[in-house]
Amino acid sequence: MKERTYRRERDSMGMVEVPTEAYYGAQTQRAVKNFSISPYRIPRRMRDALALIKSAAARTHAAQGIIDPEVSGAISRAAGEVMSGKLDDHFPLDVFQTGSGTSWNMNMNEVLARRGSEILDGKVAIHPNDHVNRGQSSNDVIPAAMNIAGRIQSAGFAGEMRLLQQAFEAKAEQYGGRIKLGRTHLQDAVPMGVGQEFAAWAEQIGAAAGHLESIFPRLQELPLGGTAVGTGLNSTPGSPEGMIRIIREETDIAFRLSSNPFRQISARDEMVALMGVINECAVILMKIAQDIRLLSSGPRSGLGELVLPSLQPGSSIMPGKVNPVIPEMIIQAAVFVMGKQTSVTLAGQNGPLQLNIMQPLIAHEVLSSLDILEEGVSRFRTRCVEGLSVPEGSTESAVEKSLALVTPLALRIGYDEAARIAYAAYEGNRTVREVLYEEGVLTGEEIEKILDPRGMVWPEEKKKK
Repeated sequence: MKERTYRRERDSMGMVEVPTEAYYGAQTQRAVKNFSISPYRIPRRMRDALALIKSAAARTHAAQGIIDPEVSGAISRAAGEVMSGKLDDHFPLDVFQTGSGTSWNMNMNEVLARRGSEILDGKVAIHPNDHVNRGQSSNDVIPAAMNIAGRIQSAGFAGEMRLLQQAFEAKAEQYGGRIKLGRTHLQDAVPMGVGQEFAAWAEQIGAAAGHLESIFPRLQELPLGGTAVGTGLNSTPGSPEGMIRIIREETDIAFRLSSNPFRQISARDEMVALMGVINECAVILMKIAQDIRLLSSGPRSGLGELVLPSLQPGSSIMPGKVNPVIPEMIIQAAVFVMGKQTSVTLAGQNGPLQLNIMQPLIAHEVLSSLDILEEGVSRFRTRCVEGLSVPEGSTESAVEKSLALVTPLALRIGYDEAARIAYAAYEGNRTVREVLYEEGVLTGEEIEKILDPRGMVWPEEKKKK
């Protein structure tokens, strides 16, 4: 194994040994030594958003004549390499670090400075602070990068939720004419349509996707130019507007300058709101996955109303057993995200005075939640929902056996008498229909009309008869 070599770099605190091959410098190396306590690193979208901001700043400052166009071009080219993933190995910092995210900001500044200088063949020594971080502070750049990353990533997740909504809508249409037994408290309830159950899930997913999309305008507001606390100290007039123009062009998203950078630097309210909607999505996904898991139970001694795609053996000891692996996967992912909601809630409260001091944690929890659920929803759709089937006759037979068929009788013979008939059917192991015929409470025509399950589900059909 090749022995690692080091170069010596100086910063404002003195000399530091940095790995020879690393594009980062002294400040990043100090942070590596201070904060390496977990396997968690800067989220990919966060890293890319930081690189985009740095490129936009360099291009704006070159246009204003503040930095040399050649330097600007090198910084932008290096930023492009970051966004392409070419420089992934040069971002070693832990999520758990200084609460402002200064170390992430300086890591990016140092990488772009060194790689930019290399691009210029050393003709110009690009400085991480004087050139790359010109007119910026970690305190406005990190919140802006969080919003950019959150906006882009939440759009991807919302897109997957819309596809899942469409998959459930397709199932609702496919099985629209089938009836089944509804269940409340895990007990038999009145009949309903199989398509109605699928449509309800589609509506839940669609509403959650809409809530995600409603957060987008808040995420599109960026505190760039606010610098340290919101006053804009050291920011060049016109540069924040120039940066925003470039970011809009590069992302095709209507980002805009913050109406109050003091607020966005001291508080991360929009990220807390985004995490709240992500949590809502997790709750809905878990509920639906649990429903599918219950409805597919069996196949012979459970409900057996849904058949899931067979993806893998379900047991190491019971041959032929197939488990609801994808619903269980999404259930666990949902629980994982619900825990992150608690983290973001607590982190959002920790903005004493002019700066939130849990920004790296918020970025990690929100963006990793979006990552997990976006991929999880895609798998849930393609490897479970799209392949769901309803076996012929599996739902109708339970309807006829249900004591809940007695419900519409209450309007005709009264609640107490209807309850008596239900108990008689239960105790005699008979159907409600059989008891009614035996007791002669109603005529055969009346019994068939009142106990028509399709008429209970779709009253308009009963009116046509």
